Amino acid sequence: MSVRIVSPRTLRRVMRWWPPFRAAGIRVERIADDWSAARVRMRLGRLNRNYFGTQFGGSLYSMCDPFWALLVLHRLGPGYVVWDRAAEIEYVSPGRGDVFVEFELSEERVAEIRAATADGAKALPWFDCEVRAADGTVVALVRKQLYVRRKRDAATAVA
Repeated sequence: MSVRIVSPRTLRRVMRWWPPFRAAGIRVERIADDWSAARVRMRLGRLNRNYFGTQFGGSLYSMCDPFWALLVLHRLGPGYVVWDRAAEIEYVSPGRGDVFVEFELSEERVAEIRAATADGAKALPWFDCEVRAADGTVVALVRKQLYVRRKRDAATAVA
């Protein structure tokens, strides 16, 4: 699998028009220039409102889905394979308006992943984030597990 590396600004612009995000009212507000953080907002609208008039759970998860993998992939660089492996979501309170999520990937966490994969082994790190309402109320807790390993070079793969 080949991943085309783009700038954070370009990715943010592309995701503005990405159909799953556009239909759900999800907007990427910021991706740090060094890929260390991102902020995502979702407005409550006609297309993401559930039967009870609150944020649809699938949309709450969607707004979190790609970001840990994207941040880790870009921080590690092209010599790594990064995939989603597992996810969990816990709904804490109803989202009755706009909701937000902040992703922060520390240099220490990146160093841990590099160390765990230095010998070619896979790493299966978990990442947590909170979906919050504008007043700071926690709406959902989301956990993602990634599969990370260094790419095997062509010579090793053939042998």
